[in-house]
Amino acid sequence: MQDHAPAPSLKTILLATGVILTLAMGVRHGFGFWLQPISQAHGWTRETYSLAQALQNLLWGAFGPFAGMAADRWGTMRVAIFGALLYAAGLAWMALVAQPAAFVVGSGVLLGGALACTAFGAMSGIIGRSTPEAKRSWAFGISGAASSFGQFMMMPIEQQLIASAGWQGALMVLAAVVALLMIPMALFLREPKLARAAGPQQSIMEAVGEAFRYRPFLLLLTGYFVCGFQLVFIGVHMPAYLKDKGLADPKIAVTALALIGLFNIFGSYLAGRLGGRLPKRYLLSTIYLARAGAIALFLLLPLSATSVYVFSAVMGLLWLSTVPLTNGVIAGIFGVRHLSMLSGFVFFSHQVGSFLGVWLGGYLYTLQGSYSTVWLITIGLGVVAALVNLPINEKPIVRAQPALA
Repeated sequence: MQDHAPAPSLKTILLATGVILTLAMGVRHGFGFWLQPISQAHGWTRETYSLAQALQNLLWGAFGPFAGMAADRWGTMRVAIFGALLYAAGLAWMALVAQPAAFVVGSGVLLGGALACTAFGAMSGIIGRSTPEAKRSWAFGISGAASSFGQFMMMPIEQQLIASAGWQGALMVLAAVVALLMIPMALFLREPKLARAAGPQQSIMEAVGEAFRYRPFLLLLTGYFVCGFQLVFIGVHMPAYLKDKGLADPKIAVTALALIGLFNIFGSYLAGRLGGRLPKRYLLSTIYLARAGAIALFLLLPLSATSVYVFSAVMGLLWLSTVPLTNGVIAGIFGVRHLSMLSGFVFFSHQVGSFLGVWLGGYLYTLQGSYSTVWLITIGLGVVAALVNLPINEKPIVRAQPALA
C-alpha cells in the first residue's frame, strides 16, 4: 500500500507466501517430536513441554490481530521479515534454555510472535487483496495446500535431523534454514494498490466493532476454537499416544503426521475449489462433523499401524480445509481492507482452542495416565462446531458508508 515498486503478480505472491507457509507450518507441526527428548534431557514431566507449546499457540493467536493490523497498514513484507527473525530466535531458544519457566515463556513469546507474522492470518490479507473475488476461495485453498505440503515435507526431515544431529542440533539447523529461506521470499510480498471506495474509509476500530457486533463472525470464532483444540492436541500428542499404546516405532508417528500433511494438500485445495461453488457454512459443518466421526472410529477400532495411517489420511483431508473456507467467509462478509486483522481475531479463537487442547492433553495425561478423556472432548466439540456453522450468513454486510470490498 505504501510501497512504490510495482506489485508482483498473483503467481509470484502465491509462490512466496507458499514457501513462507510451508516453512512456518511445516516446522511448527513437527514440535511434537521434541516433546520426549527435551522432557527426558531436562528431567521434566510432559506437562512442562506441553505448557510451552500451549503458550506458544495462545500467544500466536493473541499477537495475530496486531500482526494483521501491521500487515494491512504497513505491508506484509515487513511483517514477514520480522516474523522470520523471531522464528529463528525462538528455535535457538528452545535449543539453549534449560530452566523450565524461561523455556516456557521465551519459546512461547518468540515462536508465538513468529507464527503470528508468518502463518495464515498475516498472509491472508495480501492473498485476498491480490486475487479477484471469483478466485479468492481458490487462492486461499492454494495457500492451505502449501502449508500442508510443508507438514508432509518437514516431518521426515525433522525426525531425521533429531536422529543425526541430536534434538539441540536439529533446532539450530532449522533456525538457520528459516532465516535463510523466509526472508528472501518475504521481499516479494509488496502490496497491490487498491482503489478506494467513495466516502469515509472504515477505521480499524470501526472494523473491529462491526465484526464483533455481527453474529456470523461470533459463530466463526466458536467453530475455529474447536478447530484449534482438535488439531493441536492431535499434532503434539499423537507421537506420545502411539508409543503409550505399544506402537513404539517412531517411523509410525512420522508417517502418520506426514500422511496428514500429504492428504491435507488435497483437502485444502479441494475445500478452496468447493468454497467458490457451494455455501461455505455447509462445507465447514460437514468438515467438523466428519472429524468427530473419524476420531470416534479411530478410538473404537483396534489400534494398529494400518488404522493409524487410515485415520491420518482421513484427518489430513479435513485438517486445514477449514482455513480457505473461513477466510473466504470473512472476506465475503467484510471485504479485504482489514482482512489480515479480522482473520487474526478469528485465528486468536483458534489458538485459545489450541492452548487448551495441547495443555489439557499434557495435564490430563499427568493426572490420569491416559489421553482418553481428551479424545472424547475432541469428539463432542466437533459436533458443537458442526452445529454453530450452519446458521452463518455469508452475504456481504450492509454498510451506510461501505468500505472497500
